Amino acid sequence: MSEDQSVFQDAAVLVAGSEPWMPAFVAALEEQTSASVHRAATAADAKARFRADEFCCVVGAKTVGETDGVTFLAELQEETAAFPTVLATDDGSERLASSAVSAGITDYVPIEDPVDDAVDDLVERTRRAVWSARRTATRRERAQQFEAVFQDTRAATWVLDDGGRLSRVNKAAREMVDEPVDALVGELFSELPWWEGEPSLSADVAALVERGLNGGFGDAVVVGAEDADDPRILELSVHPVENARGEVVSVVVEGIDVSQRVRLDRDLRQSEQLHRATLKYMTDTVLMTDEDGSYVYVCPNVHFIFGYSAAEIHDQQPVEELLGEDLFDREELASKGVLKNIETTVTDKTGQEHTLLVNVREVSIQDGRILYTCRDITERKQREEALATLQATAREFLYAETPPAIAQHVVDDTPGVLNLDSSAVYLFDAETNTLELSSSSERMAQLHNPAKRVAASADDPVSQCFVENEARFFEDVHDAAAFGDPTSGLHQVGYAPLGDHGVFVFGSDTAGPFDDITRELADLLAATAEAAFDRVSRESTLRTQERELTRRNEQLHSLNRINEIIREIDQAIVQAETREEVEHMVCRLLAAEDRFTFAWVGSPDVTSAHVEPRSWDGREEGYLNGPAFRIEGEGVEPAGRAVATGQPAVVDNVAEGLRTESWRKAALSRDYLSVISIPLTYNDLSYGALTVYADEQQAFDDRTKDVLTELGETIASAISAVERKNALLSTSMTRVTFEVDDPQFVLSKIARETGSTLVYQGGVRRHAEGNDVFVTVNDGDPVAVEATAADLVAIRDVRRISTEGAETVLRLRFSERFLAVELAEHGAVFRSAKATPTETTVVIDAPESVDVRRVSRLVRERFDGVQLLSKQRLDQSAERDLYSRFLEKLTDRQFEVVQTAYYGGYFESPRASSGEEVASTLGISSTAFYQHVRTVQRKLFATLFEEVGATVAE
Repeated sequence: MSEDQSVFQDAAVLVAGSEPWMPAFVAALEEQTSASVHRAATAADAKARFRADEFCCVVGAKTVGETDGVTFLAELQEETAAFPTVLATDDGSERLASSAVSAGITDYVPIEDPVDDAVDDLVERTRRAVWSARRTATRRERAQQFEAVFQDTRAATWVLDDGGRLSRVNKAAREMVDEPVDALVGELFSELPWWEGEPSLSADVAALVERGLNGGFGDAVVVGAEDADDPRILELSVHPVENARGEVVSVVVEGIDVSQRVRLDRDLRQSEQLHRATLKYMTDTVLMTDEDGSYVYVCPNVHFIFGYSAAEIHDQQPVEELLGEDLFDREELASKGVLKNIETTVTDKTGQEHTLLVNVREVSIQDGRILYTCRDITERKQREEALATLQATAREFLYAETPPAIAQHVVDDTPGVLNLDSSAVYLFDAETNTLELSSSSERMAQLHNPAKRVAASADDPVSQCFVENEARFFEDVHDAAAFGDPTSGLHQVGYAPLGDHGVFVFGSDTAGPFDDITRELADLLAATAEAAFDRVSRESTLRTQERELTRRNEQLHSLNRINEIIREIDQAIVQAETREEVEHMVCRLLAAEDRFTFAWVGSPDVTSAHVEPRSWDGREEGYLNGPAFRIEGEGVEPAGRAVATGQPAVVDNVAEGLRTESWRKAALSRDYLSVISIPLTYNDLSYGALTVYADEQQAFDDRTKDVLTELGETIASAISAVERKNALLSTSMTRVTFEVDDPQFVLSKIARETGSTLVYQGGVRRHAEGNDVFVTVNDGDPVAVEATAADLVAIRDVRRISTEGAETVLRLRFSERFLAVELAEHGAVFRSAKATPTETTVVIDAPESVDVRRVSRLVRERFDGVQLLSKQRLDQSAERDLYSRFLEKLTDRQFEVVQTAYYGGYFESPRASSGEEVASTLGISSTAFYQHVRTVQRKLFATLFEEVGATVAE
């Protein structure tokens, strides 16, 4: 099997597009490889096939249907990472190749004559792309597999070079030492901190590494230094890594920490010894009697329960006096042989009662016939009763809805759980940083009269317990330095924290230590109460979150609807041919939404300082027929405020300020309860404002405001685009000439400082911030002009294009946008400019659709000392139409190339500059330059001959 067939075995290739060379490529691919080839003419069909089947590669043309090939292949690569794609075209260029590389396309192949050779080359490049992608995927998969094994946290792993020196360490090994591991790379493995201690330990590790370097496998158990309190014990294994020639190139050492297992074995042996000692000293009491109940045996630990010594127990005859009468039925014992867990109550030597569990068994040990085993369950019994009360308390907590209700339950159940009648609960108030008394028992009030409020920062047992989140128990709270009430009747007092919610206080009027049961039960009661507080807090938070979620869902629904309207407006704007159509579409679509009552667009009238309505829709009801919408002054309508400030104007409640602003009364009478006005501004030029009204208050939240603000920018941009388009199509225009006396104007400044005359010849927009401008230098020293221009901050670069006689053409690269660009964005044309040492004139053409006053205002805002010299009406129907049609066919780059060539003298005879010189000026290859020039010439002649042919036909 050939290499091509191996690469394409069981593989499918998708060919997207309908270029003439594709059938030959498909035939060659099927003939030379074992791949199955699928065709798709459109991008949609190709994407559907790509997602439905598995392909090893996609070959796309320059265009796939109506979609750009680069964009199409880039979108496929976004869906499948590192997927091989090839772009092939018979109409290629350096720009297209650059775009393909930037988009991450695997390969770019131009299809040139002869086609057969180009097709064979494309087959080979496709095979390389598939082979490279598969090799990359295989390497990545193997690397991921090794990395997964290497980063296993259960074992420490070291990688050593062929000299036994450390080269890499995983996370588990790093955590075994305190030193920075990166500083240890390159050191001998056997001398590193992991093996500090006995010399023999380092020697054992060195021997194990040596075995691996010799190509062998091995294991060893290494133990830390003998004087260590808790030495680490590791099971090490070594694995040599060989290259293709069988040479050991590295060694991998793995270590498993078995210290815990060894410690567990040791602890188990110690536990067994402890268990034996526990059995020896257990507190259960064993008694044995004969049939008459006389003692035969009394264990020595009998005093643990009864307080009597063994001798004193012998004197108390019979056993019924000790354990109580009718403890069990003798006949039942005879029939069963053993009776278990008989509960009885006895009184010890001091008079205290104990609850016992007694097991009775028939035996025959010397004279003994009945064996009694007694276990004191007094504490357990008390705990069971307290837990039963605590369980009932927990059930009551389930029905508590507020923190004060839970606090009251805690106080009410303290006597049953802790057998204490004095208790109180303080709840934390985060706003005031204080602990507020929420509930207190009657007995607590009698003994102590607890404070109603305790600062969380106070030096008090309550605040200390809360801040430190730690329980405190006092045998006599009067001995506590922070307790400041010497008249209190409380002595034995405990404080238990309730998490972030407060403190539980309990105690009695007698001094003494709390027993373990009381401490344990207090902790349980506090923990149960804390859980109840947490539940109430969570439920409150959930209710708040649900309300917030509902509110946000409503906002999202509203925002989605607005976005739908915005999309409809965007689509309508794209199709609009005039400014009036743009404004009408916007108002109609906004007014059709239920949220909005009325919408209108107005433009500023500078002369009258008012906003004049242009388009509107919705429930207007004569609102626009009222008083003029002023731009200046106080209490102006939002539309005037938006135009004046250039910022959105929002009124959430029209009814506020009804007496101070007259427009509010007219709006309120039409149920306009809230208003927003968005300025329509593009490149610092105001086209007016879009104002929208709603029949509810606060209808325009921040999200709606942001969306409508972006809509305003879109509308202004669309109006500007329409005016620019109409300007290109307009045959009638007004030519205005200005005299500019502004020493900061770049052309004026250069002319004045060098004594030269500069004439503007044209410009090319190269980037968003600046432009290239061509100027002709007359009556002056070009070298001085170049030096002066290069020193100006506004100019980034100066280059001489050509010199013919006393006339020199320079290209000035501006760092800021030139006036011509701003005029073009508003539909006007910067026709010419001439700067002499004494004066500067500027000529601008304003199409019929562009207000000359707007052009004048733009020039006056840009320059100082502007004076209108003349205004002339022109009609350029045929010339304008031919010129516009030609420019529409050129790209920005083509226009820049041919303009530079023109001013560089390339089209002169003889040529003032060669094609290579012009290409060097532009920073492109000569081949690209000639291609651009031929393309422009072809488009120029095509436009000219189309016009001539049309004239002849007429």
